[in-house]
Amino acid sequence: MRAWRKHLVVLSAACLLSACSGWQSTLDPQGPEAEHLSFWIWLFTAICSAIWLAVMIVLLAGLLRRSPERPDPLALEPGTERRSVAIVGSAVFATMLIVIGLSAVSYVSQRQLFAKENSAVTIKVTGQQWWWDVRYESDRPDQIITTANEIYIPIGEPIKVKLAATDVIHSFWVPSLMGKQDLIPGQDNEIHFSASRAGLYRGQCAEFCGWQHAHMGLLAVALPSDQFRAWQEAQRKPAAPPDDPVRQKGAAIFESKPCLLCHTIRGTSAGSRVGPDLTHFGSRKSIASATLAMSRGNIAAWVLDPQGIKPGVNMPNVAIAADELDPLVSYLAGLQ
Repeated sequence: MRAWRKHLVVLSAACLLSACSGWQSTLDPQGPEAEHLSFWIWLFTAICSAIWLAVMIVLLAGLLRRSPERPDPLALEPGTERRSVAIVGSAVFATMLIVIGLSAVSYVSQRQLFAKENSAVTIKVTGQQWWWDVRYESDRPDQIITTANEIYIPIGEPIKVKLAATDVIHSFWVPSLMGKQDLIPGQDNEIHFSASRAGLYRGQCAEFCGWQHAHMGLLAVALPSDQFRAWQEAQRKPAAPPDDPVRQKGAAIFESKPCLLCHTIRGTSAGSRVGPDLTHFGSRKSIASATLAMSRGNIAAWVLDPQGIKPGVNMPNVAIAADELDPLVSYLAGLQ
C-alpha cells in the first residue's frame, strides 16, 4: 500500500506540474504582458496558500485543545473568550484588507495590461464557428493580407489585434503571450501585446461557442523582423499557378466542385468569403483551426470527411471520386 501511495503522489504531482509549461501555458510567459500576468498569478497563489495554511494551523490548534475532561468543548473561560474574540476579529479585519488590496492590485494591473500603445502591426481577427479569420490591415489595399487560424508576428514589436465575431461570443487567448479578450458580435474589442522570443505558441477560444469549441484553436508564430517581413511579402502574392499536370488537374477539380463557392484562392476564379482564404493554404502549420497537423494525409482526410473529423462544422461533405483525390490534395498542398 505504501508503494501505491508513493506512486499516486508522484503521478498527481506530475499531472499538476504538467500544466505549468508548454506551448499553451500562462505560466510559460514569452512576452511582457504574459510575464506580467504570470507574476500576479504566482503572487496571488502564494498569498492564498499562506492564508489557507494559517487557517489549517488555527483549526489544528483548536482540535488539539479539546479535552475529555471538558464536557462542553465550546465553553470558554472569560479571559480565553476575550482573546478568542480578539483573534477572530483581527482575522476578519485582515481578510477584509487582503481582499481589498488584491482587488485594487487587480484593477491597477488590468489598466496597465490593457493600456493602448502605437502598434507596429495591426491584425483584425474575426471569430467564426469554428475558425479564425485573420486580416493584416494596411492603409494600402494592395498590402492587406488575409489568412486563417494562424497569426505571424515580429518579436519585440508592439502588436494590436482587433477582435470581432460574426455569430456568437468567442474569446481570443494565446496564454504564453497575453491574457484573454472576448470577441462579441456587434462590439469591437482589441488587445495589445508583444512577443519576446521567437517560437510557436498555441492559442484557444476560451469562451464556449458551440459544438466544436474545443477544436477552435489557433497558432501564433513569432519570428525575427526580417523573417516576418519576408513572410508578409510572400503572403501578399496571389497563388502561383500549378506547374505540373497533376496539380493542374487538381486546380480544375477544385474549380468544378462546390469548394469555390466558399473559399478564396487569389489569382483564380475562387473568390468567396464564406470559408477560410486558401491562397497560401499549403504553407500553414495546421488544418481545421489547429485540429490536424498539416500533411497530405490529413488534407485528404479533411477533404473527404470534414464532418467526421469536426462534427457540426459548416464545411459540407463533398463527393470526391477516387481518381480526383490525389490531384486535389497535390494542388492544395502546393498552395505555398
